[in-house]
Parts: sequence; structure tokens; C-alpha cells
Amino acid sequence: MGIDPGLAATGIGIVQGRGFDIEGCSYGSVSTSADLPQAARLARIYSRITQVLKDESPELIVVEDVFSLDKYPKSGIILGKVCGVILLACHQARVPLFEIPVREAKQVLTGNGNADKKQLEAAVRRMLKLADPIRPFHASDALGLALIGLWRNEMPGGQVRIPPKKRSPRKAP
Repeated sequence: MGIDPGLAATGIGIVQGRGFDIEGCSYGSVSTSADLPQAARLARIYSRITQVLKDESPELIVVEDVFSLDKYPKSGIILGKVCGVILLACHQARVPLFEIPVREAKQVLTGNGNADKKQLEAAVRRMLKLADPIRPFHASDALGLALIGLWRNEMPGGQVRIPPKKRSPRKAP
């Protein structure tokens, strides 16, 4: 299971499979209204994550690590609070968890640590063989994190291996 933290929308993505053989996926997000007090928004995120953990019983969770931009330090603090309730819910569910920096996730999934949301969504959709765009973007980010968790869980020593690029079949000469 992958979780992309956000106060307005926290993405959740779940993949089933082994290694690069994906058997299925599901995704969504927890949205909160800016009209609510921050504590109520955090409580909603905590409650929904707790329920998903109970319903889905994931083997591993990957959470996007907190980051802060110098230009918007308050956003980093708020994101830290969201991550705090997510980490608490995961700990209470006794599910192994690791955090991964966003640039590392983008590098693994797209080959470019600076990929934008559209590039990341397209890469995740291609890996999952989904025809329709994954929306919201927080959900596609979470699915990407879940894929990394699946690969890391399957690799000896927890190393992430970038999947091979799909090549079109060629006719023999």
C-alpha cells in the first residue's frame, strides 16, 4: 500500500502481485474541506487510513517522506502533521512501513527525479496497464509508492530495481 500525504487530499494506492507481475490495484483519496478546523481534517485522515488498513490488511506501506520548500515553510509543517497521523495509524495497525523521498520515488518510477505529476501518472498507468487516467494525481502518486513497496519487498536486501522498459515485439530478420 502506498500513501501520498496531503491535508486537502491524501492519496491511497494498493497493488497486489509479486515483483513485476501485478494482479490488481485499487486507489482513491481522503479529501478534507478547508472549511473544517485543522484538527478535524487530521482526524478524518487518521480515521479513513485506519479503516483502510483494517479492511485491506496490507503487508507493507510506503509513505512519501515529508518535504518542505523554503518558500512555503508552513506547508511543510502542515504536511508533517498529516504524516504524523498516518504514521500513527500504520504503527497501531502493526504494518511494516518505510518512507521514501519524492525525488527518489520519481527517479525509480520515471527515470527522472524531477518528473512532473503528469509524467509520473503516465508511468504508473503504463506499469499497471490501465487505460484510463488515474485521478486524482495524489492517488497515482500513492499507486507509484505501492509499486515501489512491492518491488522493494521482493528484492533481496530491500533494494529497489527499476523495471525493464517494455519493448515492442520485432520480427526476426
